[in-house]
Amino acid sequence: MDNVAYYCSACLIIFVRKYFFMLKKISNPWVGIQGYNCFGCCPDNEFGLHLQFYEDGDFVVSHFKTDIHYQSWINTLHGGIQATLLDEISGWAVSRKLQTTGYTVKMEVRYRKQLSTSGEQLTLRAHIAGVRHSMATVEAEIINGDDEVCTSATVVYMVATPEKAAQMGFKGCPLEDE
Repeated sequence: MDNVAYYCSACLIIFVRKYFFMLKKISNPWVGIQGYNCFGCCPDNEFGLHLQFYEDGDFVVSHFKTDIHYQSWINTLHGGIQATLLDEISGWAVSRKLQTTGYTVKMEVRYRKQLSTSGEQLTLRAHIAGVRHSMATVEAEIINGDDEVCTSATVVYMVATPEKAAQMGFKGCPLEDE
């Protein structure tokens, strides 16, 4: 039994190192811009999700704790909230990885498994799957506490030119320690 406990402890240490110490916090480039009140990421939106974002290699990652206030059916996370989470993480993937901004022109969501509203910690992940002309394709997913992909999306973003991004107040999307 002691060997099992040692093995589980070693696995936990590897997991923590892999998933928490490699994540680098992304600075929110919109903070301080007049009119910024994004439902997904604005820290001052009293009704918002207050998401924070991290870089992990090619991926942008965030975490979201479910709550009964985001329920549709009994103990089920609303599909619209799931779509919002996927859209938001995709936008941040564009901002961080392509160093510009843009907007969603198409999003295809696949709901694979129910997500509960009982306080479960979810992981959101997205990466740039491709860029063609002024369009970026982003693959995003919501992963539950058992490391199962429960919801996924393919999101197509219209990518802003550097001039248009600057007009929108975008000055880059650095890591906090850059």
